[in-house]
Order: sequence, then structure tokens, then C-alpha cells
Amino acid sequence: MRFPVLASALLCAVFTTAPALAAEDFPGVEKLMSAEQFEAAGLHKLTPAEREALDRWLLSYTAEEAPEMLRSNPEVRAAEESIRIEARINPPFEGWSGDTLFYLDNGQVWRQRLRGRYFHRGDDTAVVIEKNLLGFYKMTVTASGKSIGVTRLR
Repeated sequence: MRFPVLASALLCAVFTTAPALAAEDFPGVEKLMSAEQFEAAGLHKLTPAEREALDRWLLSYTAEEAPEMLRSNPEVRAAEESIRIEARINPPFEGWSGDTLFYLDNGQVWRQRLRGRYFHRGDDTAVVIEKNLLGFYKMTVTASGKSIGVTRLR
């Protein structure tokens, strides 16, 4: 009888504090979009209070509704499956060897997800990141064709 009470208290604490912690780390819509996207959407016209309200909504939507739409909405699933990122790894890039972090020129940071080693030679650091059939991301160095499983950190 004691375990269910303890588990309930723990779950309650997690679900009431997690949104607050997430809100502190949430970058906001302005940082999530490029400057061109932000302006094209007209968001630069919003007051700081309006942007803050939009950020709160986006955080809530991302946590609550987006995962369900990804499972149930065919258009959202198709858009998510078609994601293809083309970028360059910021130098120095000499390959990967375990738990390598990849800093891309578009501001994204990815981490090596699968074991493996690859020694890269040359100055061409162009990569393509796509989802595989199982839904995991794979990064391919275009110059060599070498690939590794990756996870996006930001």
C-alpha cells in the first residue's frame, strides 16, 4: 500500500515541476526560427508579452499535442518523415570515435548515437542527415559516403 502512495507523490512532483524546468530551457520561437522565417511570419511585430504568450503556447503544444499529431495525422507524419538536413560540420572535423558531438554550420548540434569509428581526411565537411526506416536519424558525410546514427541535441 505504501508503494502506490510514494509512486503517486513522485509522479505528481515530476509532472508539476517538469513544465517549469522545461520552460527555463526553452529557447523561444525567435531562436527556433531563422531571422528570415521569423520576419516572414510577421512575428517581429509582436510585443514582448505577445511573444512570451506564443512561447508558452508552443512549449505546451510541443509537450502535449504534437506527439499525438505525429502518431495520428498522416500529413504531419509525412512532413516529419521527409526531413532532410544538408549542412557542414564546423571545423575541426576529423571523423568520429564513440560519443562524438557534431556542431553544424546551421547551429544544430548532434551526437553520435551508434558505436563506430571513422577518420575523415580532407576539407569537405558537408553532411546530410535523414531519418532511416526505423525512425532514427543517420548522418552521412557526402565526400566519403560514410554514415553514423546520430541524435539531435539542439
